[in-house]
Amino acid sequence: MTSAQHHAHNPVKAVTQAVLLAGGQGSRLRPYTDDRPKPMVEIPGTGTPIIGHQLAWLASEGVTDAVVSCGHLAEVLQEWLDGTPLPLNVTTVVEREPLGRGGGLKYAAASLPRKNEPWYATNGDIWTRFSLREMAAFHEERAAAATLALARPRIPWGAVETNEFGQVLDFIEAPPSPFLINAGVYVFSPEFTAMLPDQGDHERTTFPGLARERRLAGFPIPQGAYWRAIDTAKDLTEAAKELGTHPSA
Repeated sequence: MTSAQHHAHNPVKAVTQAVLLAGGQGSRLRPYTDDRPKPMVEIPGTGTPIIGHQLAWLASEGVTDAVVSCGHLAEVLQEWLDGTPLPLNVTTVVEREPLGRGGGLKYAAASLPRKNEPWYATNGDIWTRFSLREMAAFHEERAAAATLALARPRIPWGAVETNEFGQVLDFIEAPPSPFLINAGVYVFSPEFTAMLPDQGDHERTTFPGLARERRLAGFPIPQGAYWRAIDTAKDLTEAAKELGTHPSA
């Protein structure tokens, strides 16, 4: 039976809940983050903060409930959420002390409405558009405990191609990286929540353990889909330029 036939008989149950990690300091984005948390930074020309874009994307992919984990300048984010018509139900939780990425995920997951169902998670500084439904199907097919989206970012420098004699053949402007990286978007099975540390970084603890057990899957973001982590002021200007040519992102 092909996987397409398999899906015809067993449609993948939609993932309808998500956690957004929005507590980071965003120190490399100063001065933009002096008065707002990183996910509240707007891409110039879009009129939408990063988190507004993420919530719209999640809603368009079938998510009905989102938990936003706040920290740095939480009240600015909460005020925006309270004053903005949102396409899904949003709950906020505030980390009173930094719990680390894994602890933050676990703390936020405790407020998800359906504990026995899978959930998405996304870092608060990612601007992307691809099919989360496809990623959820990929996750379910592999019976993974966790699946991370994988991106192939462009290298910020031009590359130089040489031959075996050391002669330069070509200059390639901002080539795609030969390596896939963690894109900061996840699907987690219900049992994954208990595997998270109460404090600390799951990427150094939970993920390597799952990888050894072959229970961690990696979903390559489809070619041509838009992805960018907004980490520095340069990323903001680059994203603004790119979104001028990718209005659908």
